[in-house]
Amino acid sequence: MRIQQGTPHPLGATWDGRGTNFALFSAHAEKVELCLFDRQGRRELERIALPEHTDDIWHGYMSDVIPGQVYGYRVHGPYAPEEGHRFNPHKLLLDPYARKVAGSIVWSDAHFAYRTNSAREDLSYDRRDNARGMVKGVVIDDAFTWGDDRHPSVSWSDTIFYEAHVKGLTIGRDDVPPAWRGSFRGLAAPGVIHHLKRLGVTSLELLPIQYFPDDRYLVEKSLRNYWGYNTLGFFCPEPRYDHEDALSALKSTVSQLHNAGIEVILDVVYNHTAEGNHLGPTLSFKGIDNRSYYWLTSDNPRYYENFTGTGNALNLTHPRVLQMVMDSLRYWVEHCHVDGFRFDLATTLGRRADGFDPQAGFFTAVAQDPVLSRVKMIAEPWDIGLGGYQVGGFPAGWSEWNDAFRHTARLFWRGDRGQIRDLATRMTGSADKFRHNGRPPRTSINHVTVHDGFTLADLVSYTGKHNEANGEDNRDGSDENQSNNWGVEGPTDDPDILTLRRRIRKNLLATLFLAQGVPLLLAGDEVNNSQGGNNNTYCQDNETGWVSWEALGTEEDLTGLVAQLTALRRTYPQLQPHHWLNGGAPDQDRDSIWFTPEGREMEEDDWSFAEARFLAYVIAPLSADSAPVFIVMNAADMPIDFTLPQWNGVAGWVQRFTTAEDNGSGKERLAPGESSSADARSVSVFAGAE
Repeated sequence: MRIQQGTPHPLGATWDGRGTNFALFSAHAEKVELCLFDRQGRRELERIALPEHTDDIWHGYMSDVIPGQVYGYRVHGPYAPEEGHRFNPHKLLLDPYARKVAGSIVWSDAHFAYRTNSAREDLSYDRRDNARGMVKGVVIDDAFTWGDDRHPSVSWSDTIFYEAHVKGLTIGRDDVPPAWRGSFRGLAAPGVIHHLKRLGVTSLELLPIQYFPDDRYLVEKSLRNYWGYNTLGFFCPEPRYDHEDALSALKSTVSQLHNAGIEVILDVVYNHTAEGNHLGPTLSFKGIDNRSYYWLTSDNPRYYENFTGTGNALNLTHPRVLQMVMDSLRYWVEHCHVDGFRFDLATTLGRRADGFDPQAGFFTAVAQDPVLSRVKMIAEPWDIGLGGYQVGGFPAGWSEWNDAFRHTARLFWRGDRGQIRDLATRMTGSADKFRHNGRPPRTSINHVTVHDGFTLADLVSYTGKHNEANGEDNRDGSDENQSNNWGVEGPTDDPDILTLRRRIRKNLLATLFLAQGVPLLLAGDEVNNSQGGNNNTYCQDNETGWVSWEALGTEEDLTGLVAQLTALRRTYPQLQPHHWLNGGAPDQDRDSIWFTPEGREMEEDDWSFAEARFLAYVIAPLSADSAPVFIVMNAADMPIDFTLPQWNGVAGWVQRFTTAEDNGSGKERLAPGESSSADARSVSVFAGAE
């Protein structure tokens, strides 16, 4: 087979209708060999040295190579770990730009560049060929007929996120065709879309779908990498979600969700890769150009900076690494039509040698990018490195997961003392965290539960974690859950405890959806999904980690309650994150006022009362044709009498929602100054009437 010089761009394997151009970045390589395999990826047919080297890009063009060709790379260079170099041409490497993969990793010591039984550890050198058990890239034809598909472009003020796992969401639903359960196509099944629309969800946020292997230590324990936070292929959809053609299945699913007005948000992991630390395997980046791709310790580049807790961290200060991330993000928007991204451990993406910088190259590149600057960008604003907690520290245009909201909401409804001041701040967008540099209230992504931690059902059923099934003697997962079992650890038949747990679940959901900021609901929380007290189901690809839909249609099903709450947000736009509330002086038009149970405006002594568990406030309407909203939250274990407030233009207050009644609303009209009672541990919403 003849190879021509080709071009250094685009990177990856690109079919142009006549042949395929191959281009691979490596600044320190001495030679790059393209390895072609049979269609099954079992037998290596040819090794061809890429003939050209332009600006650190190795490239070549082959007119004989068509879509379906299986390939990998062998990269030659120094093996000098103490200098940061780990080249070993005996190891077949996955193309970082591969759009499709063939096979999977069959774990053996051959995947390590060093002799795993050597006393010298990674300073030794291994000559075994790993190709037979190595995942490989596949050349593809990326054509797809999108028709008139359009991004829903849901405004931030209207956005409701629903965090879900592709398999976990659909594997247990009877209304999904059996062949689609657990796959991309299952997400667009009519029953799933109907459920999302009923909830009021606008944006489906998917746990990682970029290609990730099952870690060796999990496989050896008969477990799997279920969540997927260990990416190896940033351009390739995970084949386990459709073994025949994952890319086409994903595109079709995105198109159908768009037709229903639902956005698709991807949870992406650009902070680290699946190659681990200095003792990890050599699968791609480590063998292509270790010194360029990863953060290495400055005093001894044999070792990796571990900002992520996974052993390595991608170095986005290197222009080619930054280019890879930007190319990847644009690929998912332009070729797969996704609507935004949630960035795992996003602090790492903004690190420079001296720490986190909100003006780092990655954030600057995103801000000016004509594609990425128009989609939703959401940060998990921390990592485990020095100065890693950066809630509120990201640049304008970004939204951030707000763990302070989660913490306070849980403590308040658990009945902890001294929470009302903080809860008031969280309910109004967390201005203490985000109101700076022109950032709006939608910066705060509010959540009570997410994939990492207890589900809502477990939050009210377990005081401690129960992660024994993970095989780490219950040492993994957070010990700080702010949870309460309300009398019995785990399942119970006690009707009083079950009623109380259901009430607390309702209250936490109401708190989430009534707060300004953008709400994120964890899939299954609406149907009392439990993980048996496991708060770290990353390796539980089974009924523990999957959503159980058994409670649908029972009294534990709170789907209707969530639907009421999302409808309230649409009916009363002041509940949405349009603008910051300022309160205002008593002689001015007020956009919000906080009231004591007696109906007077709260003063400093009221806020400082540690035993207070009652919070009530009015938010003014945004327009003359709307109504003010009065929200009452009582976390006490007893009813509290309160006075309906005076408000300009309001002749009466009508209850629109409460967690204390099965139907959630329906009480008679009450006059300003009239007394009522907030049931123990309840939330109520009143609307003003003329």
